[in-house]
Amino acid sequence: MRISKFILSLTVLFLPLGVEKLYAQEYADVPHNRYTSHGLTFGVGLSNVFDSYLSPLEYTGMEIRVQRETFRQTTFSDGRVYVQTLLNAHASATENKAGNANMYEGLLSWDLGYFYKFGLNDRLSILTGPALDLNGGVIYNERNSNNPAQAKVSVNLAASAMLLYRFHWLHKDFLLRYQATIPFLGAMFTPEYGESYYEIFELKDSGRHLVMTTPFSAPSLRQTLSLDFPVRQTLIRVSYVGDFQQSKLNSLKSHVWSHALLIGFVKNFQLIKPGDADFKKTPLQP
Repeated sequence: MRISKFILSLTVLFLPLGVEKLYAQEYADVPHNRYTSHGLTFGVGLSNVFDSYLSPLEYTGMEIRVQRETFRQTTFSDGRVYVQTLLNAHASATENKAGNANMYEGLLSWDLGYFYKFGLNDRLSILTGPALDLNGGVIYNERNSNNPAQAKVSVNLAASAMLLYRFHWLHKDFLLRYQATIPFLGAMFTPEYGESYYEIFELKDSGRHLVMTTPFSAPSLRQTLSLDFPVRQTLIRVSYVGDFQQSKLNSLKSHVWSHALLIGFVKNFQLIKPGDADFKKTPLQP
């Protein structure tokens, strides 16, 4: 019952997010690098949480997730370089198999990526490039008294790739996209085995708390499969997110695996500069 109330309260928090209309055809004569595409989706999914610092058991349950993306074409390399910022926020309320203990988890990740576009044909494109991946959050186990929580803080350099496929169906334009991001070098905060946070911050224990990470010590993957399609004058996005974050550092194992289905919208903004004819117009002027 408490888990259901926790999920419901977090869901209500994001309900006011509305859907706005897309009028990209009005700016057909604007250079492509003057557009910024914004996507916002939110939904629910399933989460599997394990942290040997807090418990020897896996916890499973529901999660809510919000994903916020901006995507922009630049003028570099004749417009083949794109910039993406991607924000993922999710929270879950899970319980063990016996149903007698709960674990709560909340994580926030922010990615900044630069992509080079390889246009295979008019419909199919591949984009690849590096990304900076920042992560922060906490896992809380209500049964523990001495060490009830575990902080999750990490920074990574990652490799990211997208596959975009455009197609026309039922007199409408669709965009199918798959993106995968894999960290290959980073650093993560972690206590040492058997060490409490009291020893770290109050007793100033000089242990090995900032540990370098690689695909061998922290094999992780975040992937998104999305479909954009118009409904009247609104561009809708439906997506699946598979987020698999895990590590084995200082003899401590941890993972947060989640599958989520999201729905939302995409909107385009036009960048207006002082030299443009529309610069002095108010939002109410045609």
